[in-house]
Amino acid sequence: MKRKRDRSRDSSESDKEKSSKKIKKDKKKKDKKEKKEKKKVKKDKKEKKIKHKKEKKAERLEARDPDNGDISVKRFAPMSKEEWEKQQSIVRRVFDEDTGRMRLVKGTGEILEECVSRDRQQAINKQATMADGESFQRSLSKQLK
Repeated sequence: MKRKRDRSRDSSESDKEKSSKKIKKDKKKKDKKEKKEKKKVKKDKKEKKIKHKKEKKAERLEARDPDNGDISVKRFAPMSKEEWEKQQSIVRRVFDEDTGRMRLVKGTGEILEECVSRDRQQAINKQATMADGESFQRSLSKQLK
């Protein structure tokens, strides 16, 4: 006598297979989604980095010539006469932290002399001598450490 198969057992096995396939499929989808999100985050970071570099570059160019107006800053091209004159006409006072002096600096970095009275010259020399001494002391203390 042949035994009849128990259909309920077969259906339960097929249900298990279906559920395991579904689980695998869901896991695959989840992994794919996570991978996509990681890619997006990486891309965003890269874009931020590029944007930050561009901003820094723009800041450097502005710092180099803040009054560039209609004259654009050219990197490797020679200066025109107008650009050179404009650059040379800018004279600014710069504080030298190391020596404690105020210096007159022309556009390209040339140091200029300032005409002052005798009393002012003595005061400048006195202050500068003190600052030179302090600077020397600092350099010695750094060497001893």
